[in-house]
Amino acid sequence: MRRRAHLRLVTSFEAEDSTLSAVLGAEDLAEELGLDPHARVTCGLHRCWLHQCVTSPDHVIPVTGHRWCRPCRSPLEVFVNETTASLHCPRCGTRTPDTAANRQLVRACHTSIAAMHAQ
Repeated sequence: MRRRAHLRLVTSFEAEDSTLSAVLGAEDLAEELGLDPHARVTCGLHRCWLHQCVTSPDHVIPVTGHRWCRPCRSPLEVFVNETTASLHCPRCGTRTPDTAANRQLVRACHTSIAAMHAQ
């Protein structure tokens, strides 16, 4: 049986932030219509702004290279503050390994930070 979006539980982040709720809903719908899930600025899994949960192991995707250092074959650490986000490999010391997936993730985090502060 398919889960219905309108019946899901609302997280505490969503209840406190109407902008977050609106963007989450719009991105959920856009994803169903073909939006690349990696282009989101909210997290459909954790139901918050992407930069608030990007440090979770759930966001390491070796197959696509998101938060992944291919040469070292290890997850990247994420550093997020109020204005920026960056990646770092704890093994080889590379700062934000230059891959399309990692650039996309950092760009999405920067947009997420800006969107949260725009409210």
